[in-house]
Amino acid sequence: MEPPRGFLSWLWNFICFIPFFVGLLLLGTFKGIILCPLICLLMVVGISGIVLSLWPMHWFWTYYSILSAKHLGPVLKFVLCFGALPIPLILWPVVSIVASIIGGAAYGFFSPVLATFDAVGESKDNQLFHCIYDGTWDTIKGCFTVIRDFGDFCYHSYRSFMQDLRQRTPPNGEHYEIRLLYLPGALIAGILGIVVDVFMISFIAIFKSPIMLFKGWHRLFNDLIGREGPFLETICVPFAGLIILLWPLAVVGSVLGSIASSLFLGAYAGIVAYQESSILLGLRYIVASLSIYDEYSNDILDMPEGSCFPRLTYRRVDGQSLSAGLRTSSSSSRPSSFHDPPSRMNSLKEPMIDLKPLELLDSLFKACQHHGETMVCEGIITSTDIEDAKSSKGSQVISIGLPAFCILEALLRSAKANSAGLLLSDNVEISSTNRPKETFFDWFLNPLLIIKDQIRAENLSESEEEYLYRLVLLSGDPERLKNSTTVMPPESERRQAELEALARRLRGITKSISRYLTFRRRFDSLVKKLSEELSKKKGSCQSTNGSRSLSRSKSAFGRLFSQKSSNGKTSYRGSERESQPDERDVDIV
Repeated sequence: MEPPRGFLSWLWNFICFIPFFVGLLLLGTFKGIILCPLICLLMVVGISGIVLSLWPMHWFWTYYSILSAKHLGPVLKFVLCFGALPIPLILWPVVSIVASIIGGAAYGFFSPVLATFDAVGESKDNQLFHCIYDGTWDTIKGCFTVIRDFGDFCYHSYRSFMQDLRQRTPPNGEHYEIRLLYLPGALIAGILGIVVDVFMISFIAIFKSPIMLFKGWHRLFNDLIGREGPFLETICVPFAGLIILLWPLAVVGSVLGSIASSLFLGAYAGIVAYQESSILLGLRYIVASLSIYDEYSNDILDMPEGSCFPRLTYRRVDGQSLSAGLRTSSSSSRPSSFHDPPSRMNSLKEPMIDLKPLELLDSLFKACQHHGETMVCEGIITSTDIEDAKSSKGSQVISIGLPAFCILEALLRSAKANSAGLLLSDNVEISSTNRPKETFFDWFLNPLLIIKDQIRAENLSESEEEYLYRLVLLSGDPERLKNSTTVMPPESERRQAELEALARRLRGITKSISRYLTFRRRFDSLVKKLSEELSKKKGSCQSTNGSRSLSRSKSAFGRLFSQKSSNGKTSYRGSERESQPDERDVDIV
């Protein structure tokens, strides 16, 4: 909708907006006050029960994994077990319970408020009903979802981390060891860094908080008057008005976040002192860290560049020092599609789809469900795989291979289309303009973009693509990978090693994605659907196979994984005919 033109039109819209906004705010606040105690109680009881029940297992499994780690030396294991581990393990229940109280209260209050404003969206029918109902039962279900995801993370993701710690091999056959001689100096530097940084950064953050408050309000009110930024679309106006009211809370949150981050920023002085074998360089880092934070806060608040603190050099390595490379390291390590952030005006002129990590994860599991159903019918995914996926042991074919298979398909599609980002099946491209803004998303996206560029540079043939698909799907089951002899590896040993390296990296990234908070809940739903598909279509897969084939890039998919039994006969074989992709194909990351 076009913004109003003329002062009188704007004034009339503003007068009409005030009672509309106040009414929604009062209704949302009323629902939040009612639900806040209930949600807080549920969150505290659920999270406290999970933490306390798993606490003995966390103690035992953490110590067992540290002592069993092959890449850690004996002295380092001793220091970790008796010096470093007890403190976080003791504080873990306290921090979790306090965080559940704060998070439960915030979620129980703000979720109904935001849902009330969202209920007046232009796509909603019967807006009065949704204003009253939205944010009530959905908030309660969301609370149980958070508890479920937290439990999955504390059990499944934690065990995955510990398993990697035990199975990691020493690099070049050498153990990681600690030098006891430099440990006291590192501890002194770390303690001094925490004391100095917490005090000084807290002072700087509190001193600059009024600037952040008034500059933020100034920008928001300018956008309100000019109908720009968050006030451009009519549907966003109530949320933008809510931002104006809640902006002081955002300022308080930024100050608290700065104080919390100062603990880690100061403690890093101990790491610098230990790495450089010099307590003096650790002390120089403490001064440099204040300059780093001061300059960063000036950039955020659009204040004059520079800092009143000196930027001392605290690295003496031959290459570029950390203090000199802070400005360029983050940009140089990113793919080219992330170098230039989009301008504010361009983002307002062109419509774009704002992608969210959870939406992308849902899309990935839609692709996994579709391809998994086809693999069940083809005989590639067996009942043993599904039973293993249901057990605590897990199935490498379903839990890692199947998601990696779908991600590889998106990477190949993007490479063939010369896309700067990742091209989804519906021609939506994940790029710098619409990618999720969460920092942890870059941990997964940037490596995938690098693999996409490597695949483009390799210029794979069709047989090499099929071999790469087979490696990605079946590498977790060496026996089955060895028996799937339909697609032969490349004749060049170097080419074969390159494809195997790509498959290992892609499976490693997929394993990291599997530790995402909501992954396990979606994975359990996927396994349940595949189990139902297996029991329902054991006798009808052959007749329905042609209507649900994969995309053209895997036309030989049925032949790809035909597997021989011990007597040399084919135990199962997919359809060898090529059919057109069905409209149900969802090949998306």
